[in-house]
Amino acid sequence: MSAEGEQRAERLAQMFGRSQGVGRIDAIYVSDARRTQQTAAPLAERLGKQAIVVPAADTKGLASRVMHEHEGGSVLIIGHSNTVPQLIHELGDIDVPPIGDDEYDTLYVLSIPSFGQASLLRMEY
Repeated sequence: MSAEGEQRAERLAQMFGRSQGVGRIDAIYVSDARRTQQTAAPLAERLGKQAIVVPAADTKGLASRVMHEHEGGSVLIIGHSNTVPQLIHELGDIDVPPIGDDEYDTLYVLSIPSFGQASLLRMEY
């Protein structure tokens, strides 16, 4: 991972590294690519959690698993430019424009309420 990637991984750990209270992450999912696992490592270590490795191409399976195993929880998913838009669509029925292959600093926060429509926040970190 590049030096910039390491810095982004540390920022994720700082942003989401609270183990209790508001902003707590219940689970971390990463693809089977080494770089996603390396990105999650500082946060997983800070939280004392093991990142759950899933096949990158199985967005339907991941969406189903997240919705059934973490209802009402907060989950971080670290994916790829070619899978994140599809995953957001599977989870929240929201279409996201294509993500550039060199766009590593985009973070999407998808909120899925019990009633009503999902909402999506896009930010760069």
